[in-house]
Amino acid sequence: MQKKCLSLYACCLGFILMTGSLPCLASSPLMLATVYPQDVADFPVEDYWVSEKLDGVRARWDGQQLLSKNGYKFAAPAWFTEQFPEVVMEGELWMQRQSYEKISSITSQHTPHNGWAKIKLMLFDLPEQGGTFSERVSAMQQLVANINSDYLGMIPQFRLANQQQLMQRLNQVVKAGGEGLMLHHQAAHYVHGRSDTLLKLKLYQDADATVIAYKPGKGKFSGMLGSIKVRDDQGREFYIGSGFSHQQRKHPPVLHSRITYRYQGLTRHGLPRFPVFLRVRTEK
Repeated sequence: MQKKCLSLYACCLGFILMTGSLPCLASSPLMLATVYPQDVADFPVEDYWVSEKLDGVRARWDGQQLLSKNGYKFAAPAWFTEQFPEVVMEGELWMQRQSYEKISSITSQHTPHNGWAKIKLMLFDLPEQGGTFSERVSAMQQLVANINSDYLGMIPQFRLANQQQLMQRLNQVVKAGGEGLMLHHQAAHYVHGRSDTLLKLKLYQDADATVIAYKPGKGKFSGMLGSIKVRDDQGREFYIGSGFSHQQRKHPPVLHSRITYRYQGLTRHGLPRFPVFLRVRTEK
């Protein structure tokens, strides 16, 4: 308990020194997805609502303020949220596909600005609505229609009949620049923490890690970054040498920053196979 308190104190102190303000800690953990079980041949796809997994910045509107997934208050302009209802809503702050860096840059600033005009909060759940997910889908549709705000939308939810249709839709989304799909069981109630009724499906797995060292480049990358050494949340250390643009090799992610990478399963030594750099995580 003492270690947890010290860790929380250190986290808060770091945030105060960086921003000059106190963090607003979430009162309870958010609902988190598990990985879709692709090895289950008779998976009941027809029992799930399916939606595109938007590559935005997750946010929760608590009825009064807009919070990040870690409970920090976004500096959203008053005009962005003035029509939002006094209802707890969860969604993605989003612009369009392959715009994560732009969205993160806009939402991570500590003062309100006009960049928010390009963004919408795209709903995917109503945590305190109660009832099944099917009932919450109807409630979200009605809420968005009644509010009619330029800055509030809903991620389309649709049905598919089988795994063949599911994989076809996944390939279509990825080919068009999307990240993947989410599956939410029709009868599921909202729960806090990891849930096996909320699933994410991608062509590749991805994860976050912390940059701890660099390896210089050779040949055409001489004088630039060759690879970064990272430590993941399980304490595994490994190098990532692909996925970087020429500009990123000149100006690599800073030490101790958080990055997202993709990979294809694990090696026999338990390390991510074929890790590829995707982006720096810059949200709070």
